[in-house]
Amino acid sequence: MMADVSRHARKHETHETGGLFRVFRIFVIVVALPGIARADAPASDISVTPIARDGQVVVSFEMTDAFTPEVSDAIQSGLSTTFSYDLELRRNGLLDRTVASVTISATVRFDNLTRRYQMSRTVDGRLEDARPAEEQAAVRAWMTRFDRMPLSATAVLETNGEYSVRVRAHTRPHNTWFFWPWTGTALGQAKFTFIQ
Repeated sequence: MMADVSRHARKHETHETGGLFRVFRIFVIVVALPGIARADAPASDISVTPIARDGQVVVSFEMTDAFTPEVSDAIQSGLSTTFSYDLELRRNGLLDRTVASVTISATVRFDNLTRRYQMSRTVDGRLEDARPAEEQAAVRAWMTRFDRMPLSATAVLETNGEYSVRVRAHTRPHNTWFFWPWTGTALGQAKFTFIQ
């Protein structure tokens, strides 16, 4: 009788230990998976070049690897597609603060009848430019490359102050079959010292 109780206790203990080990193993796998997923995901890449001269802070930036097959397919299907960029000029220090911000959007829509792309750009919701294009290379440049975009007057900057320009990119439409090549938003940043 005593041997049966002892055997039952050992069996119960082994079952409990095995159960705990299984739970621990599942926990390790679940914790490790996000790290593995991040390692395999393509890195976001926006190159940013700020210039402060002639009374203006202007920013040139370019996003690479944005035109995945899914993006191209969405555009070719006639779906209106927008890349939006949030630009921030920040004063670096103990307490970073935003000095200026601008939102730039580039939109393209393919017209299946004319076989042309209709492109437009807005800055803070105001239409800045619109034009047609016939080549996908022109669309790619329109959506991902920006030269000397005004961000702020230099009058608000402090001499010898440390600043950074951050560019965040996101896309519309958001749906299940059209996806951004990165999780969340793409990000680029560059720092500069304002010398008057």
